[in-house]
Amino acid sequence: MKSGRQNGFTLIELMITVVIIGILASIAYPSYTQYVIRGHRAAAQAQMMDIANRQQQFFLANRSYASTLGDISYSLPPEVGAKYTAGLVANNVATPPNFTITFTATGSQASDGNLTLNSEGVKGPAAKWK
Repeated sequence: MKSGRQNGFTLIELMITVVIIGILASIAYPSYTQYVIRGHRAAAQAQMMDIANRQQQFFLANRSYASTLGDISYSLPPEVGAKYTAGLVANNVATPPNFTITFTATGSQASDGNLTLNSEGVKGPAAKWK
């Protein structure tokens, strides 16, 4: 007959493991969510630069800026459209003509705030474009 010693983990050892995993998860999850938000923001910024480039090409061909995204044959990719709505305002009466692109954050991205880019290359808010 074998002695009364059992193999395996005690309840205390399992609870300590669960607590350690909980602590690690509570530290890692906020960092991960910020990483995801920054990734979505970078994708949106790339799309804004694409729109600005298309606006400049449209201006060269038409001597005015497009007033809608459809005028420059642009639609948001689904991965960006799920997190942002795009807006375009063109002022062709001003001297010189100008435009402003605004991406409004929605859903889980809303806490990150909105992004803007104008015809002069001014990006807002500046801290989000670094």
